[in-house]
Amino acid sequence: MGFWDKFFGKKEEEKKEELISPKVDANLPLDQLFVSNFIKKEGRFLYCTSLEDVVEALQNIIQENQWDKLVCTDYDLLKLVKTIGVKPLVNFNSHTPVFVGCEYLIAENGSILFSSNQLKRNKISDLSSSFIVYATTSQITRSNGDSLTGIKMKYGMDIPSNISSIKSYNPLKAQEDFLSYGTDNAKNVYLILFEDL
Repeated sequence: MGFWDKFFGKKEEEKKEELISPKVDANLPLDQLFVSNFIKKEGRFLYCTSLEDVVEALQNIIQENQWDKLVCTDYDLLKLVKTIGVKPLVNFNSHTPVFVGCEYLIAENGSILFSSNQLKRNKISDLSSSFIVYATTSQITRSNGDSLTGIKMKYGMDIPSNISSIKSYNPLKAQEDFLSYGTDNAKNVYLILFEDL
């Protein structure tokens, strides 16, 4: 029990939440730890082992939400969008769902890290409330520090700008942590995770 918990005691809501959703075991393999934390934060997860699975998952997401267009700026992902008959847009806006890759998936907190390579100069908070993120299992890191180290190693002296993350996957849920007010970047996220290891 932390210092403030001893001093003030735990809130009744926190006690109930601990009973409902027990703490995730940090000793799980990275992929399981990430998925557990991601789902706990209300993210939607689709696991794929082939390109056909990826296309089918993308089609199902599009049909479920009845979307007729997607913002997609990644050349490789754009090829997938064109195969499913959805109009691709290359300019970000605040109302069209986004289909995008990411830099890393962070296991310890279930968040998704992006940079200017995916989002250009756009702030996550200015974009659509709906994201479809394509990632591979090799992009999973244990912590924020590991992901930032990975970016430094991957890009060397040409580190991308606009490094930010989505940490919550329910935009309708009230912001409870006043320390991260305005930086939560909550979005409805579908994660298409491709097994590449």
